[in-house]
Amino acid sequence: MSENQSMADGIGEAWFSKEGPDSDIILSCRARLARNLANFPFPLRFRDDDADHVRSIVFDAFSRCSSPDNYQAIITSNLDLIGKKILCERDVMETSTPVSTGTGIVVSTDGVISCIVNGIDHVRLSAFKSGSACLDTFKAVKKVDDELQDFLQFAANVENGYLTSDIADCGSGMKFSCRVHFPAITTTEQLRGFIAKFAGKGIEFRDSFGLGGEKNSALGYFYQISTKVAGNGSEIEQLASVIGVAKGLADVERKISKELFELRGTEIRDKIYKAYASLKFSLLISEKDAIEVISLIKWGKNLGIVGGITDSELCALLYRIRSGHLQFLMKSRKFSFPKDVEKNTLLKENSLRSLVLQEAFSSLSF
Repeated sequence: MSENQSMADGIGEAWFSKEGPDSDIILSCRARLARNLANFPFPLRFRDDDADHVRSIVFDAFSRCSSPDNYQAIITSNLDLIGKKILCERDVMETSTPVSTGTGIVVSTDGVISCIVNGIDHVRLSAFKSGSACLDTFKAVKKVDDELQDFLQFAANVENGYLTSDIADCGSGMKFSCRVHFPAITTTEQLRGFIAKFAGKGIEFRDSFGLGGEKNSALGYFYQISTKVAGNGSEIEQLASVIGVAKGLADVERKISKELFELRGTEIRDKIYKAYASLKFSLLISEKDAIEVISLIKWGKNLGIVGGITDSELCALLYRIRSGHLQFLMKSRKFSFPKDVEKNTLLKENSLRSLVLQEAFSSLSF
């Protein structure tokens, strides 16, 4: 297990570049486990060198797991700004994750497994997969959890299950989420009804990349569906709950999208064609606009309007066009920018983003 300060080696092929089931609507899924070591206070209650001690114990446990060379251990205070941005953009860490001397991160080389050490809890272990492969994420994260428990004693009791700093995470410590694309459900203003329907079943919705321009919409129609608490049933029951909702709504999205296209096909085509035309001749494109364009091209692909690109390529673009990933490209390679752009970081990002998208969409057919 090696330590990497810049995360430069983590930019290559990753889990999100692979095809997954139902990936026309369900882009990805995540299983997350919260754990805390027995005999240590929660991170907010650390004293003296508790944080360093816990991080050292957890890092050592990963080094003793099977295939330790597949993991990178990172002391977050050693991360450069670009490295932190990339980890946030890949959902490995939150922007609010402390970057103190006592926190750390462990990431597998393919990005499927990640672990935040001394964030909200001592251990927050996650697994990511493309499409609706929630069962695979569960198996992946449990395999690592089982291995760690050979070397770590986690705090738990019969009454409450695993003990965590947030009561919503007590019990199994497990939470599941799926990232989905709902342009038709959003356009027909049916999403609020589904949110209300499933709220009572412990499922919540939120935007993935921020708010969109339409009323009650997410940017690019991308949403996160997740379990609210870790104590509602067993891990398998929680998994079945969130994937059942995601798959059910994926079927609804396909049905409504087809019906909407039959009723308003010219409007939808016009929206998609305009987005592509604007991008094709853009010299600068913002992250927000890029997400909107990717969303519309994806919708066009699902409707059979657009060809020449795959769901996995579109999913990967949602990571490749983010600020941290572009800054890494500019740091690791030489690019020639116009004189009025080369001294402005934001303009360089927007310029490179337009080039990345134009290259990715160069083989599109309509």
